[in-house]
Amino acid sequence: MELYNLSMYEIKNKIEKKEIKAVEVLESTLKRIDSVEDKVQSYLTLTEDIAFCKANEIDKKIANNKAIGELGGIPMAIKDNICTEEILTTCASKMLHNFIPPYSATVYEKLLMEDGVMLGKTNMDEFAMGSSTENSFYKTTKNPWDISKVPGGSSGGSASAVAAGEAFFALGSDTGGSIRQPAAFCGVVGLKPTYGLVSRYGLVAMANSLDHIGPITKDVTDCALVLNAITGYDSKDGTSIKRDKIDYLKTLNEGIKGLRIAIPREYFDENLSEPVRKALIEAIQVFENLGAVCEEVSLPNTKYAMAVYYIISQSEVSLALARFDGIRYGHRALNYTNIEELVKYTRSEGFGPEVKRRIVLGTHWLSGDKYKEYYQKANEVRKLIKLDFNNIFSNYDVVLMPTSATTAFELGSSQEKPLAREKLDGYTVAANLAGIPAISIPCGFDKGLPIGMQLMGKDFDEETLLRVARAFERNTSLNHKLSL
Repeated sequence: MELYNLSMYEIKNKIEKKEIKAVEVLESTLKRIDSVEDKVQSYLTLTEDIAFCKANEIDKKIANNKAIGELGGIPMAIKDNICTEEILTTCASKMLHNFIPPYSATVYEKLLMEDGVMLGKTNMDEFAMGSSTENSFYKTTKNPWDISKVPGGSSGGSASAVAAGEAFFALGSDTGGSIRQPAAFCGVVGLKPTYGLVSRYGLVAMANSLDHIGPITKDVTDCALVLNAITGYDSKDGTSIKRDKIDYLKTLNEGIKGLRIAIPREYFDENLSEPVRKALIEAIQVFENLGAVCEEVSLPNTKYAMAVYYIISQSEVSLALARFDGIRYGHRALNYTNIEELVKYTRSEGFGPEVKRRIVLGTHWLSGDKYKEYYQKANEVRKLIKLDFNNIFSNYDVVLMPTSATTAFELGSSQEKPLAREKLDGYTVAANLAGIPAISIPCGFDKGLPIGMQLMGKDFDEETLLRVARAFERNTSLNHKLSL
């Protein structure tokens, strides 16, 4: 088997036992990129020189019997809205076509400290706005399982890179499902951690109260390994929470007998396709066979989640993107006669249609009396959604639901019916509104395309969430299938 097709954990063990070298792993991965990247289009920037420098450094450490980090020699990819010092960071937008950050995001620094090998920056929907990675200014990423389908979004480049064997893991960002939905479409594992567990310092903000950074990996064990590396308090992030460090690998393979799993009826609605419904029912049976108690429950206020999400997220988008004015950094219009024209022409040229749409709507929600009528009211309902989850978690350990109503859809279809596609995001946004952890794992296939199952957990209880996900993975044969 080619090295690029192994899991992170397998590669880690082989490197530590000196069976293989970090440079060999890197060469195998780059060879894979050379063979499939023209079809998949996962990357915006490749950093081969940086990667070889790091891999050689790791091999020298091992040769001299020096300790290496927990991710020593593992090739990784980073979504292009996470700042990487001296490496182009564009957010897949014309607005930042020439932006090279003078600093790195905390998560990137943590990965480098653990000796991860940087491969490059992945494609995404512009400023993380979209569900298909078709809103990128630069290219359209394809789903490795079927290149006529979307990989999901906005972290589609990260998910497709992992699914195609072009990286062992990748970081993505998740504002309303942008890690979990592409993970489901591409047949990989995607985790959105609890709000405040992973530093957001260095993430180019879309909506500050909803944005999360998390890993996309081949399997649950790899997910736990990356989560170990990126968690921890960060004084540079005002929303970071001080908590004791947890080793998420420690209890990963313990059983789930007696755990209580809630099945919310509101998420098994008329929008759910029959193949996805069938796969989830079969998954529930797997959990019951493992000794878990699965019961139907109600999350009554989550029916408002989509409306609340779009009002809050669009409002925060209008504020977060106000900084892009052509004066300090990024794209600047050439033909203007005064400061007003500079800002207007720069933003008109620099932003794509989806970004403009959300800025306009967000500005509308915040204008005049509409602030109280819409934004303030949305935040009141957001508290009720959080209360729904708190009530469920007083009696249950995990909530099980779909990640997406369907498998990956055709390229171009989301552009034809954007509002219809937005409704399909309704299964993921509630976790961002509530700030709770959520993971998507493969649970089946329909016509050759992966189906994702979503599990949500209590605040800062990623340990249980990963254990439940791993129990399902260990007792099925749905993970670790290389696409393309």
